[in-house]
Amino acid sequence: FFFLMIRRPPRSTQSRSSAASDVYKRQGINAEYMGIRVNRKAIAKYLTVVHQKRRNDIRSQLKNAQRLPLDLRPKLTRAIRQRLTKFERRQKTTRDLKREQNFPLRKYALRA
Repeated sequence: FFFLMIRRPPRSTQSRSSAASDVYKRQGINAEYMGIRVNRKAIAKYLTVVHQKRRNDIRSQLKNAQRLPLDLRPKLTRAIRQRLTKFERRQKTTRDLKREQNFPLRKYALRA
């Protein structure tokens, strides 16, 4: 950060004229920093494009890969990322399999 030092006008002069000169000084300083800001924004835009291109290239190379790098995976929410996949949800324990095999659902025929 930089601090702007504004001189106090001498008591003998009117404060309006010196205030106007102070504003003029501040505008000169702002113009200098505006140039820096414009350059920073231009650099940011350039870097954004470069990073996007790099990510797209890597994504196209790894299209058929089993796993993607973490930063290329969809963000989602933490809960969604950590929940079981459909395949994992379908899996059954050996105990469940035995129970289903030994005690199948009973079939009833109703007489109308």
